[in-house]
Order: sequence, then structure tokens, then C-alpha cells
Amino acid sequence: MPTNQPLVLLREVEGTRYLPIWIGAVEATAIAFAQQGVVPPRPLTHDLMRDLVTSFGEELSEVRITDVKDGVFFARLVFASGVEVDARPSDSIALALRTGSRIVCSPDVLGESGVQVADEDEAEVEKFREFLDQIKPEDFEHER
Repeated sequence: MPTNQPLVLLREVEGTRYLPIWIGAVEATAIAFAQQGVVPPRPLTHDLMRDLVTSFGEELSEVRITDVKDGVFFARLVFASGVEVDARPSDSIALALRTGSRIVCSPDVLGESGVQVADEDEAEVEKFREFLDQIKPEDFEHER
């Protein structure tokens, strides 16, 4: 497993499974900005994507996590017009958070890569959620 690499943890709406997806630092920052409501002075890439979608009169209906091969996840952006576009899950999630679109996962992907959380582990998950609530985008930056 990657070390010192950000992780998106998606939770099953009606169930106890979680889907961990390792992502890049830039995408983690974009996701954290959206979760925290940070509005940059100039549009970042995912803000630009949202603005382009809107400018073309489109609406992002949902993001689908469609497949996983050798630990690499695949996603699709699904638009109200019926158009679908292949995308990385990290970019898709960052865009979904900016547009208020839902994020869904293929049952096969959740079955293969989902992690079952037992009731006694809920306290640990809650601690992790609290940690995530405290994290700032700057925490993902590092010097080279």
C-alpha cells in the first residue's frame, strides 16, 4: 500500500462497507477545498471544469466508480444529457463535490475493493472522521 499518500474513503449509504481509494496530493487538496467550502481567488482546475460544464448548459448527474484493475480505479462522469466521459475517480469526486452530484459505485467494485467495518470498529471510523474534519489542505503540501 502507498505510504504518505492521501486516501478518499467513500462510505456505503445503506451498509457498513467503505471504499478506500488512494489519490494524489493535488486531487486531495481539491477535494478538501470543496469539503471546506474554500473559494480560491482564481478557479482551480476542478472549478474550471464545473464552470465549463455549466457554460455549455450541461449538468453533472452523477459520478460512477465503474471498475478497478490491479488496484487502479476507473470512473465515469454521467451528464443529464446522457453523455458519459471516462475520468479518474479523484477528479470525478472533486467535480461532484463542486456540483452537488451524487457519487455511486458499481456493486462489483464495492464487492471486490470495499472494506467491511464491524460495529466495534465504528469508534475507530468515527475517530478517523474527526481527524478528517480537522485536516486542512495545507497539510497535504510538502517541501521537496
